[in-house]
Amino acid sequence: MAPGQSPISSDTTPAAFNIVVIGQSGRLSYEAALFAASLRAMSPGHNGRLFIATPQPGERWPNDPSIPDPDLLDLYTRLGAEILPFESRHFGADYPYGNKIEALLSLPEGEPFVFFDTDTLVTGDLASVPFDFDRPTASMRREGTWPKIELYGPGYEATWRALYDRFGLEFETSQDPAWPREYWKRYLYFNAGYFFYRCPRIFGQRFLDYALSIRDDPPEALVCQPLDPWLDQVALPLVIHSLGGGRDTLPAGLLDGTVTCHYRLFPLLYARESDRVVEVLEDVCAPNWIKKVLKGYEPMKRMIYQGRGAKVRALFDQESLPRKEQAIRNRIKANGFWMR
Repeated sequence: MAPGQSPISSDTTPAAFNIVVIGQSGRLSYEAALFAASLRAMSPGHNGRLFIATPQPGERWPNDPSIPDPDLLDLYTRLGAEILPFESRHFGADYPYGNKIEALLSLPEGEPFVFFDTDTLVTGDLASVPFDFDRPTASMRREGTWPKIELYGPGYEATWRALYDRFGLEFETSQDPAWPREYWKRYLYFNAGYFFYRCPRIFGQRFLDYALSIRDDPPEALVCQPLDPWLDQVALPLVIHSLGGGRDTLPAGLLDGTVTCHYRLFPLLYARESDRVVEVLEDVCAPNWIKKVLKGYEPMKRMIYQGRGAKVRALFDQESLPRKEQAIRNRIKANGFWMR
């Protein structure tokens, strides 16, 4: 049994739900394989389908974004993952974060789903997570990255209110009164590293409608606001609020905690995540039939299999990390270990 893995109770059958991650040529294709391997090792009781959603070639992609590597495709099949092709009608290479919006419209209608960013490691049993698919939420592991407040421009209140007004949503009930007005945590804001709902088509269509409205005709209060790369995270809380969700529909400490880790980049994983996350990563990657494929991606080869990750980890006291991520990055780069 892999580290941290819990047996599934034989007298209960967890509700089925599908999982989707984005895969395309390059880095994401290998991260998708690692996600699938960690899901199978750590959450063997997952009884839904695992989709690797892949954008198809088209006018919005100057290069073919599909996954040509037969070894990767064979590994996906062996891990029980299904390729889900989808068309990029509105985003594509100019805004690849839009993949997570457009892919939802190709998932099976009416079947509950959980979306994860591909750079996520499953570290526990997803069957232990009490998803309420009628009350969506998303990752609270976020920083106050948007809006960017200008000296003489609208504040948080005016900026967010303009968006809620645009879509006829009640603004006051979205706020957390534990925080003062004009402090970013008062306003509903997520990282889009995971989210879920009872139907991907309903969620995806609303996500698409809101994102296109904001991108193509932003409210006046957003006239000076950057929307790249933040567009998905601007639209996401509006979608979740409109569908009856919010910030507290999952117990804390499970996703982005004991059950999943959104590591983002391998040097950051080794620098700041727990010993258990590192143990799960290296255990999941150890079988030869997985190792021979993942070694095709240079950061995995160097960090996991050739020991560079251990050297990065030795640069830091994980109990006393620098407060800012940039300081972590700078130390890794100064020692010649940065890869992405």
